[in-house]
Amino acid sequence: MSRYCGDRIRERKSIMKVNPTVILTFLLLSMMFGAGALSASLGLELGKAALKEVTQPDVRPNTSGESKTPATGKGQGLKLLKEDEVIKTVKARISGKQVEPEAAETKAAKPEAKESEEAKAAEEPKKDERFPIATKDQDVSLEVTGVRREGSSLVLDVSLKNESSRSVQFLYSFLNVTDDKGRSLSATTEGLPGDLSPSEESYSGTVSIPTALLDNAQKLSLTLTDYPDQELELKMSDIPVQ
Repeated sequence: MSRYCGDRIRERKSIMKVNPTVILTFLLLSMMFGAGALSASLGLELGKAALKEVTQPDVRPNTSGESKTPATGKGQGLKLLKEDEVIKTVKARISGKQVEPEAAETKAAKPEAKESEEAKAAEEPKKDERFPIATKDQDVSLEVTGVRREGSSLVLDVSLKNESSRSVQFLYSFLNVTDDKGRSLSATTEGLPGDLSPSEESYSGTVSIPTALLDNAQKLSLTLTDYPDQELELKMSDIPVQ
């Protein structure tokens, strides 16, 4: 009997030990379910508040045949002229008188013509007023018609013309090119004749100078003499680099 009583006491003690864990478990589950329900309720209320001002568009067909929205420029109807105005215009044209609509059309056409002329002028390349730069000696002339850059070289477009009665020979290795700082620059020529015969025709060519030699130079000077007599001297200065 005493043994049975002892077993019952131990079982009660073990049950008492388990009870706090069970209670804590149920408490946590209850808190989780409560938090879930609260979150769902709060989300539902926020969604309703966000969609409160949103309404479903009216997709029903318009049976009245009229639109409540005002007509735009694209939907405006055709403007009809009055009969008396049409007759007046026709009579004026037959009699040769000037009609106001035609005058309006002429005035409207003038700005368009002006715009086309301005566009055409903008497309044409502007002429550099600094060129040509020319020099002449004994009826032999040298002109620099333009300056441009090609790659790593500064290119001078030049032309020679002999209006004298004799041929003139040039050796272009004796062409002297200097900058505004007094430095002598090496240059190569292309297209210029070695023997310039008397003619009214101009002979075009180029003089190329490496840009590395310019070193911030602003102007150039050229000197060319005939060979071997050196009786004439073609000399020019103030040739702009840029």
